[in-house]
Amino acid sequence: MPACVTPFNSLGEIDELSLSRLLSYFQACGCSGVVVAGTNGEGPSLSAVEKRDLVRAVVSMAEGLNVILGVATSSLPEAVWLSEQAGKSGAKAILLMPPSYFRIASEAGVIEWFKKVAEYSPIPIIAYNFPKYSGFTFTESVIAELSKHQNICGFKDSSGERANLALFRSAAPNASLLVGDESLLFDALEAGWQGTISGAANLIPQWLSRIVARFGMEGSDSETAFRLIRPIVEEIRRGPQPAVNKAVLADWGLISSEDVRLPLENADGRSLQEEIESKLGLRRENLGIPKRNYLV
Repeated sequence: MPACVTPFNSLGEIDELSLSRLLSYFQACGCSGVVVAGTNGEGPSLSAVEKRDLVRAVVSMAEGLNVILGVATSSLPEAVWLSEQAGKSGAKAILLMPPSYFRIASEAGVIEWFKKVAEYSPIPIIAYNFPKYSGFTFTESVIAELSKHQNICGFKDSSGERANLALFRSAAPNASLLVGDESLLFDALEAGWQGTISGAANLIPQWLSRIVARFGMEGSDSETAFRLIRPIVEEIRRGPQPAVNKAVLADWGLISSEDVRLPLENADGRSLQEEIESKLGLRRENLGIPKRNYLV
């Protein structure tokens, strides 16, 4: 599932036409779903109303894709309201990050915060472990306790810690597990994880979806494909995301502008684009997007 960038128009507003083209790209590349307003979607830079309108728009356009709304806020009422709006819009789940402002909050307090959102949310919750941004680390006891709640269906881990592959699977044996660091994708699949919510999938969704879909099948080439794209994944991850992703997507014509919202700044994506085009053969003219979605 791509962690979809949020394209903006010349006025700095959400660009729904660009979103339509991007969603068509994901659909054509075999993705099972899409996450909006997450880290790559500049979720913390969007207002609550913008997130509501964004998830409404994406659900209406994302035929065949499961839509998940990213929720990153320290406000319990706002998190509950966004879960309600996502549910009303037809989203399948929310991706919920721990409250990040009160770093003095106890582990027990954060667990109860998650449970309270889960209690009121009309749709399932994927709990999001991203210590780099939230300042909170999911320990084994946190994972086990959250997994007991009937409305917390899974976890995303973007810690980049290889040891977490076994830890999460052991602590939450029945949960859906999604890795955020794509360089660990094949190892995650071997450890019983279900797939990835991926920033890199903005650019190379056809490769990542193929690796997940074919994993474990007789004669599968998932491992070979993963070895081929891993250097590209690492190059994508080295650049400032989502700025480099937007720069490449804009040059390919999938979004109309590379602009990110302050305090983030635009980035040069030329070297990354050349790497993708030379190693994987992806170019503007062969991305497989239905022509009806291109700007005339």
